[in-house]
Amino acid sequence: MTSTHYQDSNLKIFSLNSNSPLAAEIAEVVGVKLGECSVTRFSDGEIQINIEESIRGCDVYVVQSTSAPVNEHIMELLIMIDALKRASAKTINIVMPYYGYARQDRKARAREPITAKLVANLLETAGATRVITLDLHAPQIQGFFDILIDHLMGVPILADYFEEKQLEDLVIVSPDHGGVTRARKLADRLKAPIAIIDKRRPRPNVSEVMNIVGNIEGKTAILIDDIIDTAGTITLAANALIENGAKEVYACCTHPVLSGPAIERIKSSKIKELVVTNTISLPEDKKTEEVKQLSVGPLIGEAIIRVHEELSVSTLFD
Repeated sequence: MTSTHYQDSNLKIFSLNSNSPLAAEIAEVVGVKLGECSVTRFSDGEIQINIEESIRGCDVYVVQSTSAPVNEHIMELLIMIDALKRASAKTINIVMPYYGYARQDRKARAREPITAKLVANLLETAGATRVITLDLHAPQIQGFFDILIDHLMGVPILADYFEEKQLEDLVIVSPDHGGVTRARKLADRLKAPIAIIDKRRPRPNVSEVMNIVGNIEGKTAILIDDIIDTAGTITLAANALIENGAKEVYACCTHPVLSGPAIERIKSSKIKELVVTNTISLPEDKKTEEVKQLSVGPLIGEAIIRVHEELSVSTLFD
């Protein structure tokens, strides 16, 4: 649903610095102009935000992914929420396509923080009234919030893309045991079987591929994950699939963190194409021919309209 002009002037969308192109696209889908605000720095680096239009009594949506530099982006967001609260916004809805710090979602070892809960507390304490996010690293993070949360899914967007490619003999592969539910969702949409890579990880960001559970012989494999960060796991998985008889390998994820050696690893791996979304804005040096970026703008725009009009959001995925 696209309109050039949304009827309710109380719906306002603001963008901070993490993903301006996506924010502009979302505003266009909804049919509103992006709100006027400036984010500047004091000379010591402190963030200063000025909202340059009245938002009194408005339902405000702020688009901000907490991607790198993650701490800058979180701080910008918290200061923006405070500004909105003090300017008498009726509701403060945080549109966070990528929720950073989500990977520490439980105490896996002694004396570890649970950062996914800490960030939820920060947003709530600052004054957010709702969060709209996409593919949380673990769905139970929704329970870390005592405010409203709408959890959107990226799988349908990825599934539509692969459906159009009309690939044959598909198998959907989860790179680890934790991602099986995600792989199953994609497999159901593409009517394909699944396989699982059984791997052990000796320490963070170092992965060791073990064996493959399921039949991949002669098939076109699609690896799916929520986040691809250093791309170590996904490239080792792709190479293991080819070594074990897969015909070709595609990879996809919702959040292209792609830090450090990621792009180099993907270029030199057996991955034919990496399909990602634009929850995180990719700098030019990461926009290579191996990486195909799909937009979540229409999905988020539609979700905002539904939230604002008090319609069901979950029916977007039926």
